[in-house]
Amino acid sequence: MTSIISLTDVSKHYRRGRESVAVLNGFNLDIFEGDFVAIMGPSGSGKTSLLNLIGGLDVPTSGSINVAGERIDRLSRAALARWRSRHVGFVFQFYNLMPTLSAERNVEIPLLLTSVPYAERKRKVSAALDLVGLSERHKHKPNELSGGQQQRVAIARALIADPTILVCDEPTGDLDRHSAEEILELLQVLNRQYGKTVVMVTHDPRAAEYATRQLHVDKGQLSDSRLGTAA
Repeated sequence: MTSIISLTDVSKHYRRGRESVAVLNGFNLDIFEGDFVAIMGPSGSGKTSLLNLIGGLDVPTSGSINVAGERIDRLSRAALARWRSRHVGFVFQFYNLMPTLSAERNVEIPLLLTSVPYAERKRKVSAALDLVGLSERHKHKPNELSGGQQQRVAIARALIADPTILVCDEPTGDLDRHSAEEILELLQVLNRQYGKTVVMVTHDPRAAEYATRQLHVDKGQLSDSRLGTAA
């Protein structure tokens, strides 16, 4: 299997006044192409910091991070931003949609920073919204959509540039159980049928069961790894 994400001896420290706080300590991890990985752990365990490092939202204090063939720990801030736009689709707990824009305009936002022509942008947006089951909601604004539908818009936005990996931070944390299951089933479809590599932080054991692999982080270390049971 091809490793698409590889962390080698990664440490992450933050400054708190004069004190250095270690969040990750000599962390090693390989995630393979086509994986659906759920990262779990108690509050403060380092799982969100790990996700931010994988997605290029933060840089390690030491160690190497290779994602999609690129040593992202060596990139400048500007180069890292360009890398993220090509390779990472982000899905967050609270959707982060622009309230005054329609679903299609929200999904289009990442493409506005590219040279993709108008007609091609519209085609891609339509295809992404159709893929997540919102073919009849293109013109609706966020306040006209349910929480689950808003998260589908966010997933369509994450997919619009055809990223190498989907990075999901508690994607069902703000949803009722039925809507959460629909989003998790959608992530499964994207993983199984479209081959997307999905890395998801979750506190919910039932959500983690949708993944093919569960990783447990505690005190900045990988404490356990096992195969999940697909729902």
